[in-house]
Amino acid sequence: MIRLRKMDTILHNAQRQGRISFYITCHGEEGMHIGSASALSPQDVVFAQYREQGILMWRGFTLEQFCNQCFSNQLDLGKGRQMPVHYGCRALNYQTISSPLGTQLTQAVGAAYKLKLDAIANPERESAVSIAYFGDGAASSVDFHSACNFAATLRVPMIFFCRNNGYAISTPVSDQYSGDGIVSRAPGYGMNGIRVDGNDVFAVHSVVQSARKLALETSSPVMIEAMTYRQGHHSTSDDSTRYRDSDEVQTATDVSDPLVRFDLFLRQFGWTDDNVVATIEDEERIAVLRAIEGAEALPDPKLEHMFEDVYHEKPPHLVRQEEELRRHLKKHSIAHQ
Repeated sequence: MIRLRKMDTILHNAQRQGRISFYITCHGEEGMHIGSASALSPQDVVFAQYREQGILMWRGFTLEQFCNQCFSNQLDLGKGRQMPVHYGCRALNYQTISSPLGTQLTQAVGAAYKLKLDAIANPERESAVSIAYFGDGAASSVDFHSACNFAATLRVPMIFFCRNNGYAISTPVSDQYSGDGIVSRAPGYGMNGIRVDGNDVFAVHSVVQSARKLALETSSPVMIEAMTYRQGHHSTSDDSTRYRDSDEVQTATDVSDPLVRFDLFLRQFGWTDDNVVATIEDEERIAVLRAIEGAEALPDPKLEHMFEDVYHEKPPHLVRQEEELRRHLKKHSIAHQ
């Protein structure tokens, strides 16, 4: 969790310095990331929103890979075609992020249905679930309703994981719904639901572990609502001081910060102290800075990558577009590979 927060803080600062174009932090939500990711199997398929970099980090995505994506260099797995923080890694079963809210929910249902069919065809094979992460704002989307209805009707092994962090960008939950949160909707769709303290890493791990077991045993979806608080701005394009006061943020941070709570737990058993924490923080800070330095020094992806990986053979209209772009760059003396 310390690595995750250090990476977020430094990359956020890099955006403010003009070195990358965009960033989203998960300050205050790290416990939810690590708690849930540690309860999943590597075979489980993850459909995240855009504030779940901790799940990908737990699965083995390196600091170098995070930075390569944010700097859109030649080693970026997405070949520079996605904006920063829109990560994806097929090897780690982490599907590429989409900006539109809720689209990952219906996609996760389809993946879960395929996993169900695979389990029927190969009963000796290790079973897996799909898990879709989404915020309280995405729960107001049409895709949320469609996904819940299809998942329950088709009885697929899936976990709906709602990060209720109090805000849909600038809209507080008090202006989003009048009912009892998000998970109270689960019974209406015919699925089980669990609400958990999202800042308690052990509690999150426990409920995700239980939800995964239930989803596999009953071949049915389970909804989890993790209650947390977004300490930072929605993104680097946002200024949250315009719609919430600093006292609110500070109070929530003092009471519920997952890193502080986990640190207090470790200190109760004598498993950490100020020197240990300071050493870890310094090591992670240096590691992130080195990853950024390396990513920033690498060249951009090749221009032709913009027109690849959709068709087996490049169609005429893409050939024309590539030629037009090259003429434009040459005309205006814009250097590119």
